[in-house]
Amino acid sequence: MVHTNDTFFLDKTLYNGRPNDITGRLPKEIRTYDLLDKFNISYQRVDHSPLPTIDACQEVDALLNIEICKNLFLRNAQKTDFYLLLLPGGKKFRTAALSKQIGSSRLSFAEPDFMVEFLDITPGSVSVLGLMNDKNHHVRLLIDKDVLIHEFFGCHPCINTSSLKFKTTDLLDKFLPAIQCEYTLVDLPSEQE
Repeated sequence: MVHTNDTFFLDKTLYNGRPNDITGRLPKEIRTYDLLDKFNISYQRVDHSPLPTIDACQEVDALLNIEICKNLFLRNAQKTDFYLLLLPGGKKFRTAALSKQIGSSRLSFAEPDFMVEFLDITPGSVSVLGLMNDKNHHVRLLIDKDVLIHEFFGCHPCINTSSLKFKTTDLLDKFLPAIQCEYTLVDLPSEQE
């Protein structure tokens, strides 16, 4: 895949399910497809060059006809509590509002070492699907209420060179129960508030 500062490679083919050829795919990506398939979660996939930011996802969003969620990996000041926040791609993250809702000290972005240790994910690839790797439940999942109003959900399969689309209900009713992960619903203010 070719990637420059201004452009990226996007295979405009919309695939149903896992890749037929897994050559060059990382084991954590394949484990993601294995788990989705095991729990009968249907998904569409598009392949592309690395998308390090939510802004870079706009063309992928259009192809999948969704808005990819922001997946923010956060920690408290003491580095004792870790959180994965899902919120709509266009919504701003407000530290003070979230800290107050979850009763935590001021939150910061967690260091990459913690991403790798708990989720087996690197920066730019943070995804709710990485919670399958958090066997000791170090990370608390927070979902903004506006994520749940959409029929479909979009995220990376633990690597930012593919994006997936599947039903939001499958995330809540199949995937999260399968990995024994509960979530806390939060209500972050929108721009108008």
